[in-house]
Amino acid sequence: MHVHPNILTTIGNTPLVQLHRVCAGVPGTILMKVETFNPGHSIKDRMALKMVLDAEARGDLKPGGTIIECTSGNTGMGLAITAAVKGYRCIFTTTDKQSMEKVNLLKAFGAEVIVCPTNVASEDPRSYYAVAQRLSQEIPNSYWCNQYDNLSNREAHYETTGPEIWAQTEGRVTHLLTGVGTGGTISGAGRFLKEKNPGIQVWGIDTFGSVLKKYHETRTFDHSEIYPYITEGIGEDIIPGNVDFDVIDHFEKVSDRDGALMARRLAREEGLLMGYSAGSAVAGLLQLKDRIKPSDVVVIVIHDHGSRYVGKIFNDDWRRERGFLDSELKVRDIITQKPNSALYTVQKTDTVRVAFEK
Repeated sequence: MHVHPNILTTIGNTPLVQLHRVCAGVPGTILMKVETFNPGHSIKDRMALKMVLDAEARGDLKPGGTIIECTSGNTGMGLAITAAVKGYRCIFTTTDKQSMEKVNLLKAFGAEVIVCPTNVASEDPRSYYAVAQRLSQEIPNSYWCNQYDNLSNREAHYETTGPEIWAQTEGRVTHLLTGVGTGGTISGAGRFLKEKNPGIQVWGIDTFGSVLKKYHETRTFDHSEIYPYITEGIGEDIIPGNVDFDVIDHFEKVSDRDGALMARRLAREEGLLMGYSAGSAVAGLLQLKDRIKPSDVVVIVIHDHGSRYVGKIFNDDWRRERGFLDSELKVRDIITQKPNSALYTVQKTDTVRVAFEK
């Protein structure tokens, strides 16, 4: 029988899918590494499992222990699944800008979730980073994964994501493009691919309000670059240890609005229900289309599934509040579509018969 011993062995070997309509006018072959096929519907399953396995091997995580992590949701999901199979307790800190879907999903796997304020510095004792660090010091037999600086993160992608892309494209890949948060995906997969072919371009997608792009270009940490943004899963107000800036050739910033709108297009035009950062990645590709040749093979690695965002980018009320609903009809739009300019009105006390006769 072809049976997996547990759900963890299904992680990885995700498909490459070609994009068409959303990339109309972009030269080359555009492929998406659809990481939503992982059991936690996110690429973070790869590094979550790797961090736990490496911690066990070092003796940092012992039977009956507690896994602690600061997460925007997806790494927590991968860790929660791993913990469920292996019998660990989980405590996660997250920020109040993350969708409630993410928080509720973590709780569904038995995790304890502590929501912390977004708009505080990473060194602030209220930040989700600082709270996770404090809990790891206070709780006996606990292990703080610290996905930002834990190099098992990028090694997971060096060992799995990069080799898969190389094999699936038969070595024809010319560009790797992905959103950058902790930096594990782009640094690990990018390093593997550049070892195979140094000519491969590695492009990172950043967001406005993040320090990564400017730090890459100047090696200066500019606090003025930091301000609140809506996009989830990419961008940082710190420099994670997993980001290998020497592997990355270019950073492209994408606005909150463009990322959200592209995520909607991916669902409607490609049948791919993807998360916010996936929309940002494809929007970034369109901004960079003049750098792509017809012979190029571009692989976009995405992070998570759109089900995490049904209350946000896939919710018309949320989009309307932020001015992200360009296509919504307004009264003036309906009036201008009338074949004549006459405007008929009824009073709230009029009957349907009155309206019908008008």
